[in-house]
Amino acid sequence: MNSQFSSKNLRLFSKSITCKCLVLVGIALFYRALFLSYSPSSFLFRARYMSDSSSSTAGVRTHKFLEVPQIVWGLNNQKIAFARACLTARTMNRTLLMPSLSASLFYKEVDKLRPIPFDKVFQFERFNSLCKGFVQLAQFSDVRNRTHSFDLEKGSGRRWTVERDLQQLKQSATNEFEVVRVIGKNPFLWHDHWPVKDYAKVFECMVVVDEISREADKVVKRIRQGGGDNRIRTGLVPFVAVHMRIEIDWMIHCKKLEQRLKVSDICSSKREIMERVGNISGLKSPTVLYLAVADSLLDEKDKESSVLTGWRDGLVPYEKKKLGVKEEVYGKYSYLIQSAIDYEVCLRADVFVGNSFSTFSSLIVLERTQKMRRLGFTSACEDGENEWRSYAYNLAGGSKGVPRRWMTNMTHSSLEAISYGSSSVSCSSE
Repeated sequence: MNSQFSSKNLRLFSKSITCKCLVLVGIALFYRALFLSYSPSSFLFRARYMSDSSSSTAGVRTHKFLEVPQIVWGLNNQKIAFARACLTARTMNRTLLMPSLSASLFYKEVDKLRPIPFDKVFQFERFNSLCKGFVQLAQFSDVRNRTHSFDLEKGSGRRWTVERDLQQLKQSATNEFEVVRVIGKNPFLWHDHWPVKDYAKVFECMVVVDEISREADKVVKRIRQGGGDNRIRTGLVPFVAVHMRIEIDWMIHCKKLEQRLKVSDICSSKREIMERVGNISGLKSPTVLYLAVADSLLDEKDKESSVLTGWRDGLVPYEKKKLGVKEEVYGKYSYLIQSAIDYEVCLRADVFVGNSFSTFSSLIVLERTQKMRRLGFTSACEDGENEWRSYAYNLAGGSKGVPRRWMTNMTHSSLEAISYGSSSVSCSSE
């Protein structure tokens, strides 16, 4: 009897233990799934990417890094490529390792490109200070283990769509390697997933080093003094910067682009530029013009003396040689630094006139648009002498022979119009 009772209790006890174990295992599996679904690696990307990237206040991981290839081509192509690399790092919640820029300009002979560190052109500490909480830069010395990194190969060709590229970024955002190294093409050619306002934030953080700023100061002062011309009154005067794209390489490129796009408003002759600049309202006489032109790439018939003649009365044109800064300032530096000085000079002009299919012109107008917006102006459509006003000489304005007023549309969902040019520009930033 006792033996039978004991055997029954033992079976009941065993069943009870088994049930309890199964319940505990079930609870453990439930909490494990819950933990994984809200783990930092999976939740972080959804929180940072799916929300508006501009309003995100999340910090940037400083112990995980993104490395990108050397950035190449012209100054402003390099600025765009750098900003795109920064925004890629932001999407992956990583700090961008300070990339190399290119001091020389070779489009096809990549082996001849001369690398130059980012901090030789732009202020490293100032960048991190201004962009704190948005994007960050790090030195390679900040990496603990350079030998253990993950290579992320960017796809190419027509099959590598925007969607596939975005999916790759989503998947890579959870990668726990200390360094993710992007292999492949120049970041300028990467797919674009970010709005203009995000790029503008990065550009605002890119402050040139003091040496470049001082050289630009010299040039601007010489321009505002009228180069010592006795036709200009004493003291510092306002000036108009004209980015003249009439060089041989540009004319070949723009004519091919016009044929491909079946348009006729990309190329502008010297005569058309002179006519439209001369018709800008509010220019007092005399007005100093600074002609930003790559004189070494001009056709023989368009050399320095030629670009200075033919302007209407009251406009007093200068280029680097006539100002006396060609050798004294620009001649000391590489192509990239020369371009950075010219960019700063044009940015500081009272009026800027450029070509809407030039990245140089487009980025200057973007910065000037930001300056206008900080002053409370979202539009420059009304006639008047607005501060920081800009024009596109390749596009006709409201009146015959007048260039179109130009502000960057800050609501665009990508930087395509600035990266590749557009004839759909207006006098409004919204």
